Amino acid sequence: MTTRLTAAAELASGMLGTAVPATGMPATGVPATLMVQGTTSDAGKSTLVTALCRWLKRQGVSVVPFKPQNMALNSAVTADGGEIGRAQAVQAQAAGLAPHTDMNPVLLKPNSDTGAQVIIHGRALSSMDAVAYHDYKKVAMQAVLQSHRRLSAAYPVVVVEGAGSPAEINLRAGDIANMGFAEAVDCPVILIADIDKGGVFAHLVGTLALLSESEQARIQGFVINRFRGDIALLQPGLDWLQQRTGKPVLGVLPYLMDFHLEAEDAIDTRQIAKAADTIRVVVPVLPRISNHTDFDPLRLHPQVELVFVGPGQSIPPAELIILPGSKSVRADLAFLREQGWDTAIDKHLRYGGKLLGICGGLQMLGQQVHDPLGLEGAAGSSLGLGLLDFATVLEPDKQLRNVSGLLCLENAPVSGYEIHAGVSHGIGLETVAVRLDDGRCDGALSADGQVLGTYLHGLFEASAACSALLRWAGLDDVQTVDYHALRERDIERLADLVEAHLDTERLRTLCGLA
Repeated sequence: MTTRLTAAAELASGMLGTAVPATGMPATGVPATLMVQGTTSDAGKSTLVTALCRWLKRQGVSVVPFKPQNMALNSAVTADGGEIGRAQAVQAQAAGLAPHTDMNPVLLKPNSDTGAQVIIHGRALSSMDAVAYHDYKKVAMQAVLQSHRRLSAAYPVVVVEGAGSPAEINLRAGDIANMGFAEAVDCPVILIADIDKGGVFAHLVGTLALLSESEQARIQGFVINRFRGDIALLQPGLDWLQQRTGKPVLGVLPYLMDFHLEAEDAIDTRQIAKAADTIRVVVPVLPRISNHTDFDPLRLHPQVELVFVGPGQSIPPAELIILPGSKSVRADLAFLREQGWDTAIDKHLRYGGKLLGICGGLQMLGQQVHDPLGLEGAAGSSLGLGLLDFATVLEPDKQLRNVSGLLCLENAPVSGYEIHAGVSHGIGLETVAVRLDDGRCDGALSADGQVLGTYLHGLFEASAACSALLRWAGLDDVQTVDYHALRERDIERLADLVEAHLDTERLRTLCGLA
């Protein structure tokens, strides 16, 4: 452990480089940091930070997103070759920036109910249980402050997203994600709550009451999220809230229909209206499913009925089954068998269905998965599904790349990103799934054309590749959907909401722009 902590300290000291400089300063000439915290998980923190980044960018302000500590299995590869939470990559897009490891210096990727892989400045350090990580937080805080200093030196405004709730009493000691960070850098805080869940006034008042006096003073206002109905009916509650707390309500954001923003962790199962000619795509939800945002383009496709199958559920008839990425491949493979899904997959293939494995799902398709160092759990080996002739060995150094190339289906252009510890070898990989522009080959296609596997996350985001895969799955007349345009449209909609529903003058003051 001593060696690992020494390595962590080196990472925290900023040896991985600096963020790309920006230009321009707030009206005060002093860099400003504004933090968004939430009363609960999924209160709207990620959404509001994304909205503020695009709103500020519209005004010509160089703004950068920041999240001190993130716990999520959805991650993205950065321009500097590291790994951060996927929500911060979307926020970077809203700010007009390439994702950078300084935007999320501490990323925790759970690999069990009590432990997680700890990633500092984009590099995997080790796996720690909750007690060990609690002791490690002092080192992690130095990484957080180092990244924040670099971003503050390069950008005039830093918009920060908290994690969970600042009122989680058991996590207050050594906090680096919420008020612990806000106190360390002396920044103002906006508190957001979700009215759609109910109890919004209790959430706001209760959260405020559980903070210390200095932390309460940092709260500069409230934002209420996902409101439906006539705002006049809410006004008495807003007046009471302001009178009770002495804090202003900065605005009420309406519930957005037909809105999509990549989820930080929870799987979004909402479907848009579907056309008459659809195919069914089934995704088994594994306990440590990772980067399930891979499936958002399918969920939003008008010709795809996307079905997530959970524990205790049977896999229904479908044209395509997709085995997703996994943070614990061997454990999730055992779970898949416990559910009887391996038998359902065999039946699916016998009836002519197609099967796609992505990243960990690709590794499951092979003959064996070896984890000699115990990187994802107990050291050992597991039999794969045996559908492709190769084996995978998990190695300590992750493969982290943004890549592009040509899909074996129709030579369709494809782009995506690799995040995996496994290295696969075998004759089954000779018929490749993707020929990458850097000269490498990726994945495999079975001799009968029914089974395809790839390490590429995000392959459905490329319109041509998505259409080719859907035709391979059995959809004849495929409608082209521009997923990137859909995401950009909804980021713009968020900025519109800031303009229309929030106190922009007060926001400008909090950002040092008044």
